[in-house]
Amino acid sequence: MSTSQLMDIFRDAIMTGLIVAAPVLAVSIVVGLFISIIQAATSINEQTMTFVPKLIAIGLVLIVTGAWMLQEMVDLVNRVFEFIATTI
Repeated sequence: MSTSQLMDIFRDAIMTGLIVAAPVLAVSIVVGLFISIIQAATSINEQTMTFVPKLIAIGLVLIVTGAWMLQEMVDLVNRVFEFIATTI
């Protein structure tokens, strides 16, 4: 196994991780920004006001995209195992 082949595996793993994490991070940022704007407009500085909506939004995103995320991670593991099997 060469260094370039290992780099390809690591690059694939990092890209898969970024793609899988993107929906959760994007929703968290959007909800946090929206709540921050509301807090700035109303001068309410309650910590749970940002935590609870983010938690609910992230839960909904995980329910909606969870199967896709799991399939992407399974595909990555299958590609790595397939690569290992062809190099031995």
